[in-house]
Amino acid sequence: MSSQHRRPFTRSTRILAATASLAVAGLLAACSGGSATVNSDYGFATAEQVPDSTITIWADATRQPAVEAFQAAHPEIKVDLVVDDGSAGGSATFQTKIALADQAGDGWPDVVFSTQNNDASWASKETNGVQAFAAPLNKGYLEDDFLSGFTPSALDPVTVDGTVYGLRNDLAPVLFWYNKALLDEFGYDVPKTWEDYSALSDKLAAEHPGYFLGSVGDSFVGTYVYYFSGAAPIFTLDGTTFHSDVNDPNSKKVTDLIDHMVANGTLIQDSLFSAEFVAKADHLVGMPGAAWYAGALFQNPDNVNANAGQWGAADPLYWDGEDKVTGNVGGGVWYASSHSKNLEAVKTFLEFIVSDPSTAGTGGLPAYQSAADTWLSDQAASGFFAGDFKSAMSTAASSVWSGWGYPNFSVETAYAKVIVPGLAAGKTVAELADEWQKEMENEAQVAGYTVG
Repeated sequence: MSSQHRRPFTRSTRILAATASLAVAGLLAACSGGSATVNSDYGFATAEQVPDSTITIWADATRQPAVEAFQAAHPEIKVDLVVDDGSAGGSATFQTKIALADQAGDGWPDVVFSTQNNDASWASKETNGVQAFAAPLNKGYLEDDFLSGFTPSALDPVTVDGTVYGLRNDLAPVLFWYNKALLDEFGYDVPKTWEDYSALSDKLAAEHPGYFLGSVGDSFVGTYVYYFSGAAPIFTLDGTTFHSDVNDPNSKKVTDLIDHMVANGTLIQDSLFSAEFVAKADHLVGMPGAAWYAGALFQNPDNVNANAGQWGAADPLYWDGEDKVTGNVGGGVWYASSHSKNLEAVKTFLEFIVSDPSTAGTGGLPAYQSAADTWLSDQAASGFFAGDFKSAMSTAASSVWSGWGYPNFSVETAYAKVIVPGLAAGKTVAELADEWQKEMENEAQVAGYTVG
């Protein structure tokens, strides 16, 4: 989810009409079973290679400039860019389209970008006798020297049983963003703990009603920003066992915090990218949020559109006396297809798209360390953000809580189904929590998990 922000693209690009095209492919190739395979030193059976063939890339509009930068840098490689939604909001378009290609035995793209960190859980598995879509990347295909260049732990979400199946585009750790201009005007300090944040909400509500400290109107904000940043095990994974505990002490602390701030008016219920939120943005005093808020909200002319020096970045909030951990909201992933007929071109693309300076920051804080260093230095040198931007980002990136897992379904849908309309109807999260847990458990069972 920097991954959450989308900008319109400005030139004509072919939009994927997957269902129709793959249905036709199915009729033509139902008996073919796809390309022949040969033995490989890459850790998977490769298709017969056609070195000069075009590589097809599925990516969202936010990543389009990065793909175009690759095309400019490597005109010798023919690229067919197909712009889709990047599975934003848990739409599952990636999985759905690959399932259709598997059924047809043809039509797989060479590279896919997804905004979802949980795709490796299904893309790494054989389905209905068809080889897993995602190519193993650390079994000889990509060099260890290149893979070791990622920020430590960046590849954990896309690593299954020791095998890396994707490359993180960007990291999305949660830190605290603050409106320096308003805090200075009101005489308030930047909060350091969740307790400070709650106390600030009471002062703000009493002394400056109408000003606010964030929103819980998006499912990704509720789950990843508040609950995961608060080390709350609203869902965890142990192998194929899914567990949810909204009554854990940490879960209840986050629930109580949200309910308290909704009640005093300092947490609103508008989506971060809605017209309603934008209209109120000049009353936003601070909020916990992902690294990609830097561009998607504060430097976005269609959202907060802050002035230089108006907003700052601070270390993540933590519970007083508890571990200093934070949440993670998105951070897109590039996948290589194990069915590709031009794996050398795909390799060149993957290495460029995550590490080249021309792509640094497409979506936020790069996952590749050298690109991250460039992006952080450029942001700090720009002077746009107050405070120690580089230090706050680095602290957040190294503090992501590891207490949850990555199921093969989106847990955001349960929050959107239960919590968002419940809050709109005047209920509290505490009143909705058991229903929310049950909905997550039901979705887990449908997805094939054991609920424990």
